Amino acid sequence: MKGHKVLDFGCGSGHYTIPAAKVVGEQGVVYVMDEDKEDMNKLMNKARTMGLKNIIKLKASGKLKISLSNESVDVVLLFDILHHYYFPKETERRQLLGEVYRVLKPYGLLSLYPTHLKPNMVPKLDDVKREIEGANFHKESEYPDMIMNHEDRIEQGCVINFRKENPVVG
Repeated sequence: MKGHKVLDFGCGSGHYTIPAAKVVGEQGVVYVMDEDKEDMNKLMNKARTMGLKNIIKLKASGKLKISLSNESVDVVLLFDILHHYYFPKETERRQLLGEVYRVLKPYGLLSLYPTHLKPNMVPKLDDVKREIEGANFHKESEYPDMIMNHEDRIEQGCVINFRKENPVVG
């Protein structure tokens, strides 16, 4: 939405960043993080060429720490991230989900594009969904059969949105 703050975690060369930056408009911002410096440079050059000034690069420290304030973003994109290649260990996925929870505003949205989660691989999609729900998110919507641009290929995929739950203060 216009004016929102979005974090594209593991943004790569910006397949989802560029459209997000257009959607949030000049009043919004898209924070990007990726350990691949070459991809980040390509993304920032592409943004400059397109006149997009609302993309802000965050430094990836190599640790599972997001350098944003608590409750500072409206949406976090975890597209093609939570799988065996990047996060083979459940403890790492849980740590990342804790960081996502921390930076999301109350009732913020976590959007997941679960690639590389096959029935014969660990983790499985059901495992990842369970881990996300265990990190105080609830599944809000699922969009099967989405047409996605993934690694410069158009493919059919699924996007699952989770909403941050907030503990009741009493």
